[in-house]
Amino acid sequence: MFSNFAKSLFAGAVMLAGAAQANEIVVGGKNFTEQQLLSSMTAQLLEANGFDVDNRGGMGSAAVRQAMENGQIDVYWEYTGTSLITYNKVEEKLNAADTYDRVKQLDAEKGIVWLDASDANNTYALAMRKAQAEELGIETLSDFAARVNSENDLTLASNAEWYARPDGLKPLQAEYGFELSRDQVKRMDSGLVYEALKNGDVDVGLVFATDGRIPAFDFVTLTDDKGYFPAYALAPVVRDEILEAHPEVGELLNTLSAKLDDATMARLNARVDVERVSIENVAADFLGEAGMM
Repeated sequence: MFSNFAKSLFAGAVMLAGAAQANEIVVGGKNFTEQQLLSSMTAQLLEANGFDVDNRGGMGSAAVRQAMENGQIDVYWEYTGTSLITYNKVEEKLNAADTYDRVKQLDAEKGIVWLDASDANNTYALAMRKAQAEELGIETLSDFAARVNSENDLTLASNAEWYARPDGLKPLQAEYGFELSRDQVKRMDSGLVYEALKNGDVDVGLVFATDGRIPAFDFVTLTDDKGYFPAYALAPVVRDEILEAHPEVGELLNTLSAKLDDATMARLNARVDVERVSIENVAADFLGEAGMM
């Protein structure tokens, strides 16, 4: 039989263990540079503010979403277009604001809360070498279309998937009123597009808007002035149970989200992919620069 003193110690230990577990936040993330940076930033920020963190970054997109729906992770960063199209199967074309509103509504029904969207939008884009774009006076996709229609002397590199997708090159050409011949479109792996553009093998390349190689290789993305590409705004998503128990998590992540935009994410991605600085160091440096640590 336990003495009353022993019982009190045991009860206190159980309460402390429960409190520690309740204070643990499980951070998830996908398995590419930008997502690994965001997972590390989130983990370090929460730890600096007194939370115990289990960082489970590096998961596949479908896996991380399923883990959140199952309550196995508590927070990660998602893209509005991915939730709209991939997870919620919405085919309707929406602008950025309506995309955010729709996924916020649909995911709330699953216990997932979208916090404030950042100004980082990791959507598809067409990029050129900055010097050539300035020489030709091309700033927008409409400028690009006009050049194709007048001179027809530009080549484009694209991955094979986007070339053939029903929301890829063909409807883009229809939207902007131009047409490239098969010989003018070079299909290759996504990673090779950046090298081909950098080396001058092509004039225009299909890129992801926040890729670190865009600033590192002195590329410029062409403004999508007709809003063709879907919005993939980056935002933190959290299980509603976590926000109810720890509203300060939402406040911290909203503050971080407000500090992110395309140029910032591209710079951070480049430090990892081009300069080969570790994920953890890049994340810590940014939080320090932003005055959050």
